[in-house]
Order: sequence, then C-alpha cells, then structure tokens
Amino acid sequence: MHIGVIGMGYVGLVTGACFAEFGVFVTCIDKNEKKIKSLKEGHAPFYEPGLEELVQRNIKEGRLTFSTDIADAVRSSLVIFIAVGTPPRGDGSADLKYVEEVAREIAANMDGYKVIVTKSTVPVGTGERIRKIVSRNLKEQVDFDIASNPEFLREGSAIEDFMRPNRVVIGVNSQQAIAIMKDLYKPLYLIETPFVITNIETAELIKYASNSFLATKISFINEIANLCEKVGADVHMVAKGMGLDQRISSKFLHPGPGYGGSCLPKDTRALLKMAEEHDIKLSIVDAVIRANERQREFMVKKIRDAMGVLKGKTIAILGLSFKPNTDDIRDAPSLYIIRKLLKEEARIRAYDPVVRSGELIAKSEELIANDSTLRALSSKLITYCKDPYDAAKGADAIVIVTEWNQFRNLDLDRLKKLLKDPYFFDFRNIYEPQRLREKGFKYFCVGRV
Repeated sequence: MHIGVIGMGYVGLVTGACFAEFGVFVTCIDKNEKKIKSLKEGHAPFYEPGLEELVQRNIKEGRLTFSTDIADAVRSSLVIFIAVGTPPRGDGSADLKYVEEVAREIAANMDGYKVIVTKSTVPVGTGERIRKIVSRNLKEQVDFDIASNPEFLREGSAIEDFMRPNRVVIGVNSQQAIAIMKDLYKPLYLIETPFVITNIETAELIKYASNSFLATKISFINEIANLCEKVGADVHMVAKGMGLDQRISSKFLHPGPGYGGSCLPKDTRALLKMAEEHDIKLSIVDAVIRANERQREFMVKKIRDAMGVLKGKTIAILGLSFKPNTDDIRDAPSLYIIRKLLKEEARIRAYDPVVRSGELIAKSEELIANDSTLRALSSKLITYCKDPYDAAKGADAIVIVTEWNQFRNLDLDRLKKLLKDPYFFDFRNIYEPQRLREKGFKYFCVGRV
C-alpha cells in the first residue's frame, strides 16, 4: 500500500516513519524546502529518541520519500493523512486554516478514490468540514471517504507508542474505508492491539477528552501537593496510596511545576472553547486550566519566599524542555518561570541537555514580544550554559524544572562549592530532602516537607 502524510511536524514525521517501518510505502510532504532537504539527508528537524535512525533506514530501503509537491502524495496514495498544525487562536480555539488549505490542495489533485484521514488534533465537526471543502474543490467527480485517526504519541517515547499503542482509534462512516484502515494497521492486529472503530465525531472528541483527563490528574495531584506542604504530609505516599487503586492508577500522579508541551495546554483550552460554542459549561476542565496556571506561579512564589528580593540574584535553571527526552519547549513551565524571574530582574543561567540556546532565545523573544522591559532585559540577563555545573557557577540558587536523567545524580559537593548561596529548588522531587539538607543545601521541593 502507498500512503501520503502531509505535514512534517512531530506527528507527521513519526507517523510516516513508523508506517514505513511497517512495510508501507510512504510519501511525506511539507512546504518547507529546507526541512524537506534535511529530511532527504536523514536528519530530523526535532529531537526524538530513535527517530533519525528510523528515517535513515527506511529512506535507504526505499519505503520513505520526501517532497514539497502535494501532488506527489495525492496521486500515488490510497490513504492521505493530514498532519499539519492546528495552533491555538487567541480565544483558545484551534486554528484550522492549514487543515483547510491542505484539504483544498488534496481535492485539486485527486484522480481516483482516496481515504482522507485527519491525524492532526481537530475540533469535533472538522471531518464534515473537510468533506465539504473537498467536494467543492474537486476538479473531476471521484469518490472519497473521510476518517479521523487521532494520535496518542508521548514526546520522548513516540516510536514505542506508535509501534505498541494502548489502542488505535478510527472514526469513519464507510465500510470500505474501515477495511482499508484496518489493512493499513494490520501489524498491530498481530499483537492484539485494541481497536476502537466509531463515527468521526466520536473519534475527534476522544483525543480532547483523553488529554483533558490526563491534565486533570496532573492538576489534581499538584493541588494535593500544595495541601501536603501545609499539613505535613508526603505527596509521594499520597500518590502511591491512590495509584494502587486500579480505578485510579499511578500514571500522571506526579507533582511538579504544572503541565506543558504542545498537547495538554492547547487541547484543554480548545475543548473548553468547543464546549462554550455549544453552550456547555465544562467546569472541571476550566478548573484544571486555572489550577495549572496557579501551580506555575506557586513555583515562582517558592523561590521568592525563600530568597526574598530577587533583583540582582543569579538563578541556575536546569531543564528547559517541558519533559525529558524531547527538545519541545512549547508552553514549558521553564519559560513561565524564566519570564517571571526576568521581570524581577534576576539573572538566569540556563542549561538543557537537548534544547539548543538558539531555540530558547527565539522562544523567549516570542514569549516577551509584548513586554518592552523584558525584551530589553532578556539579552543581558540570560546566559546559556554548557552543563549543570557551568550553570551553577556563581549562582545564588539551582532550580530543577525538567527531570532529565543526568540531573538525578549530580555531584552535590561540587555543586555546593560552585554556588554562591546553596538554595536548591527541586520542582520534580528527584532528590531526598534529608540527604540534600544534610549536605548543607537550603532545599525546597513540591508536596513534601
């Protein structure tokens, strides 16, 4: 089978490379010529463990090709995946302009029956919207089907999630399209992966509902963590006691500075907006979003309450990506914390194992674009360091924001000598409080005393 994948962002590239690994012939499309040139050479535009090797192997074996011409994918493929971005608008709703543009281009190049599949996370009703756009823009009368096949890829473990998923969700209203999609995913039937076959609208909503529920678990345990600090309880033992109940499970019950990344913040806001448009109040999702915002501010308050006036202080930030094993800093807690510290004229020494300084500079500039004071300060007050010890050199405090493995076994004696003042803010609870305090650090964590 030949398929096309349009949009070489995170979802599109992982989808294309993994289907190629299944033995499918895949044509991947993106308008960015520089990105396509790099992909043809086997270089991924972002960090994901194992992805470059997968791309290089399937290019070599002739199953994976890249192009800027959408016609290449449409005419050669039976199934066409739309995997372009759906960025949030100012009101939180998903912007579908790229999806709609691709739908028009697909229609203009169709010369026979196709299954057009949304891989992008899109609001309920987008499948029907695409159907109408394609119908209006066909140059000749041909049959087609629309399907929804949402992705559930975790950054840092996306290949494993694709190859051995918890479930595959397929929303489709045609028996022919169901048969084609099942055939495409045949390797997963062999390992007895659960398949959810439903209508398009249900499939579209499953993705938003799933991410919003995960966000709910994170915000819930963060609020419990804050209570633990007041009453002398240990949030880790609370989470363990909860998680052993099979109705709850332990996953996503990890306290910290709040959720971030490209999915949970965007999808919770989009679901809330979708509900508002249908005159439905999602009080729990609304509370989850507000709790996440408070949690980030609470982390800054911890630093401020412990250290007092922050102006002129130097803070070492360890971890910039929103989670380990990715270079994604979209909506990362680190950016919020850095922005607030800059506003108080603290100096930042930042380090991340994967995020390159240029990416953070660009993101920081975007983050502070509407604040002239911060814009003037950022270039003077942020230093990008080569390792954790370089970041700690002369700093008044260390703040662990992302739980990269290399931060779990730092040379504490060396760190203490490098620090001007031994403040240690462990916002991922990766160290034992007693050990750090015995070493002479002024140690602060989340949900433990």
